[in-house]
Amino acid sequence: MAEKKTAPKRKKPASSDKKPAAKSTAAKRARKPEQDAVKPAPAGSASTPETPFPSLPAADLETLETISRNVMQSALKSQKLMADMMRRSLDGDPALKPQADPLHASPELAKTWENVLGDPELLLQAQSDLYRGYLDLWAGATKKMMGEDAPPVIEPEKGDKRWRAAEWTEHPMFDAMRQSYLLNQRFLLSLVNNARGIDEETRRKVNFVTRQMIDAMSPTNFALTNPDVLKATFETKGENLSRGLMNLVNDLERGNGRLALTQTDMDGFEVGKDLAATPGDVIYRNGVMELIQYAPATDTVRQRPILIAPPWINKFYIMDMRPQGSLIRWLTEQGFTVFLISWVNPDQSMKDATFEDYIRQGLFQALECVEQATGERQVDAIGYCIGGTMLGSALALMAAEKDDRIASATFFAAQLDFELAGELLVFIDDEWFKEIGRLMDVQGGVLDGRTMADTFNMLRANDLVWSFVINNYLLGKTPQAFDLLYWNADQTRMPKTLHLYYLEKFYKQNALSKGELELGGHRLSLKKVKIPVFMQASKEDHIAPADSVYRSARLFGGKTQYMMAGSGHIAGVVNHPDANKYQHWINETLPDTREDWLKGAKEHPGSWWPHWKAWLLSMNDTQVPARKPGGGKLKPLCPAPGEYVKVRS
Repeated sequence: MAEKKTAPKRKKPASSDKKPAAKSTAAKRARKPEQDAVKPAPAGSASTPETPFPSLPAADLETLETISRNVMQSALKSQKLMADMMRRSLDGDPALKPQADPLHASPELAKTWENVLGDPELLLQAQSDLYRGYLDLWAGATKKMMGEDAPPVIEPEKGDKRWRAAEWTEHPMFDAMRQSYLLNQRFLLSLVNNARGIDEETRRKVNFVTRQMIDAMSPTNFALTNPDVLKATFETKGENLSRGLMNLVNDLERGNGRLALTQTDMDGFEVGKDLAATPGDVIYRNGVMELIQYAPATDTVRQRPILIAPPWINKFYIMDMRPQGSLIRWLTEQGFTVFLISWVNPDQSMKDATFEDYIRQGLFQALECVEQATGERQVDAIGYCIGGTMLGSALALMAAEKDDRIASATFFAAQLDFELAGELLVFIDDEWFKEIGRLMDVQGGVLDGRTMADTFNMLRANDLVWSFVINNYLLGKTPQAFDLLYWNADQTRMPKTLHLYYLEKFYKQNALSKGELELGGHRLSLKKVKIPVFMQASKEDHIAPADSVYRSARLFGGKTQYMMAGSGHIAGVVNHPDANKYQHWINETLPDTREDWLKGAKEHPGSWWPHWKAWLLSMNDTQVPARKPGGGKLKPLCPAPGEYVKVRS
């Protein structure tokens, strides 16, 4: 056996720069902190790990002092606000009464999940789909971790903007997180939507509440699971979080203890200058409305004037935003004489105003003024959204009273049949009615604009709530001036009597479509309305769904044209031809169902406004010299857009 050789021991060098002896454990612990600092590897070196985020820089003293000062100021303000809210709560302020379940959905949730848990077949199928999805996700995530491509197991719904950051699809961890969330979302909604023994009203409410909870739990809404927020935190040394905390405190302070989420710069526009700037004059004013007559933009105008009844649930200038997109300015440029009702922003003194008051003191009074200003007895009337509901009711009342002052009616995204009224039906039940009544009593007989805005924001929570939570509070940004969001936040109040009547008679009872609505001592029937009607619907409208508008179109007794535009409740209506956006569908017939209507409809690119203009001119195209506001008989009171529209809630 060969002898095992050992390597000879190396002698220590005798030079003076020999290595020091190893330090003791105690000595190691006594080292200064800077001795433990790890020097970063040079950029591009092999030891630098690839990451979608920048390296976390060392925070300098000045930055730390700034963050500490901001956090301290925010904490002090927060303490003051919390103390004030606690004091008001102890004093019995009903505005701060806690509402753990404002939709009163607990009974429906309990019933639905009881039925789900009692259905083994449904549970097994849903769990099997979830398990299979996670197996595929795990396999795909493993491939991505190894640098291979893997198709997604599940994709977000079309239009879901939460996942725009590249990391949500490119980084294995965030991609897995996104798909895991979407799988869980599909799992929960499949259980709710397929639960047996549940009526549609209950299913609709539970689906809505479940979606609200799912949206709230999205990984995009949390700092540690949102790549945009993580990057901002690294880049700003955490200042985004301190700024966000200040934004949150400011919103709480502005809402007097309630969160008043800032969506846009409310000082970025001025109504009458930047928005609602089409020239004209207010020619009449009463306690319900101002009547605006717009200045002509052509030498001659169509003989029969147009009267617009906008919704009173928000400001009319959605139809008169920027000049390049204004419907009202476009109508004047096409040679129409345009009148518009600008509703008052009601205060507590109007708590007893009724639906009939708005018809008689609003629409009917406007008709009298139009005749005085132009000499024309008949008008072509337009009703938008809830203004269209009022217009349809008024037409039935006018038919009963033999009043022929409206020659034709156009409805923008308006419902008269509420059987399929969409997501807003979630808020129509006895418990919610009690809650709405309580809120209006607390506020002196009106529903404040912020409550109305919160309700509509809930219908599109990801776009109108959570996106701003991320932007304002996690990224610490200040919202930019955006005209549409400015209008959305510029809400009006609602009188108690009017609002409860509208919800009860239309959403809850669907009385007008059933021929059961009574006004002015008459039982109203839309079948007695024989004038030409143009019904505009929008394909993606969640306020007035296209199917609901179609059912409404079939209620009239005369010739009705139904037209469907692309996009939703706003963009589907306000779509200037110069924008070259979206499309619209036309079918001159009105079969039993919208599905049959679609089979015979022809798609056309761009705005539907020119088609509607041709429809108006086909009934009356006689030209007369251009008219000045007031016509010499009604003295202009002030320039358009008037005073009522400038009152903020």
